[in-house]
Amino acid sequence: MYLARPLLTLLLLLTAPIVVALESDQDQPIELAADSVDIDEGKGLSIYRGDVDLRQGSIRLRADVVTVHQVGRKPSKVVAEGRPVRFEQMADKGPVKGEARRVEYEIGSENLVLAGDAVLLQGKDSMRSDRIVYDRVRSVVKAGAAADGKQRVRISIQAPSQ
Repeated sequence: MYLARPLLTLLLLLTAPIVVALESDQDQPIELAADSVDIDEGKGLSIYRGDVDLRQGSIRLRADVVTVHQVGRKPSKVVAEGRPVRFEQMADKGPVKGEARRVEYEIGSENLVLAGDAVLLQGKDSMRSDRIVYDRVRSVVKAGAAADGKQRVRISIQAPSQ
């Protein structure tokens, strides 16, 4: 039980600032720049390819391909793929940075999924796993190994400076 408390503390420290930043960013418009875009209004899909740069408030995401799914002209899901996808967001305690081969955000359920060599960094603290899932509504973070079971979750917590 003693070991679980520091782990829970780290997870809350890593994700709590993300929640605060997302709260203020979600009302901002989404801006996208890319080398090309294919828009299929019938299917509700917009696919941005080539050096994609997505910005919303303090959020910046860079990827090779970003697919925006829409329902009734409103975004419902954003999927970013790259080698890797990189993102940064300002939070109260400084920038939160991350990367993964695939990042998905379900707007309705407010679930954020980082998959494939996923990394979250804030200052000198870090979390690494093949998959990291953050449920914003319930404030729950889950991280787990790859399907082959060869990769473990790795967390690094720096001691507070005196």
